Amino acid sequence: MGEMVSFPSNGDSCDGYVATPESGHGPGVIVIQEWWGLVGHIRDVTDRFAAEGFVALAPDFFHGAKTDEPDEAQRLLMGLAMDRAAKDIQGAAQYLGSRDDVDNHGVGAVGFCMGGSLALWSGALAPEVTAAVGFYPAIPWEKMTPSWGNYSNKSAMIHASEEDGTSKADGVQTAIQGIQQAGGDVEVYDYPGTQHAFFNNERPEVHDAEQSKTAWRRTIDMLKSRL
Repeated sequence: MGEMVSFPSNGDSCDGYVATPESGHGPGVIVIQEWWGLVGHIRDVTDRFAAEGFVALAPDFFHGAKTDEPDEAQRLLMGLAMDRAAKDIQGAAQYLGSRDDVDNHGVGAVGFCMGGSLALWSGALAPEVTAAVGFYPAIPWEKMTPSWGNYSNKSAMIHASEEDGTSKADGVQTAIQGIQQAGGDVEVYDYPGTQHAFFNNERPEVHDAEQSKTAWRRTIDMLKSRL
């Protein structure tokens, strides 16, 4: 099981949940929450990364707030200052890079929904993040204005749900084109018949176990090969 930690974030601090592998060391991965906050599902995913051999850190971007009500989640998301989120991502990447138990070959970032966009953005933000995976990224890029040019020699993976318009959706295409034009490598996968948030096994109304298993394996294989 993991533990709560606090790490520096541009003169302030951010809390997060960190889980470590049995081996005692491994590559570092930032796990980025959905709009519900640092809830049990995200802690569980963080533990699963640790079981695969990663030192995984889930930052608390909402700084203590979490919910299972969509209206409240929307309010929390609207209140998420993107400049603060950027600093928390950079702080998380630096924190992982400084840990003795992290094998230092770059840091990965994986996120879901809102966090899928933030994960892809982190590859454009933080020099330490060399591999980023976005599950059904869901935030308009205008809120972030990513510097896609920073993706040179970096890798990305995007898992697109059918409900969100597959990989043909404008936001996904913007990311693909930006990363490729920068000289980065991007793998894109569509999951037929899936709803948004199909990876979230705590939401049975949208969860797709088979497609989740496929997406998870692709994610782990990519991160292990790049980090």
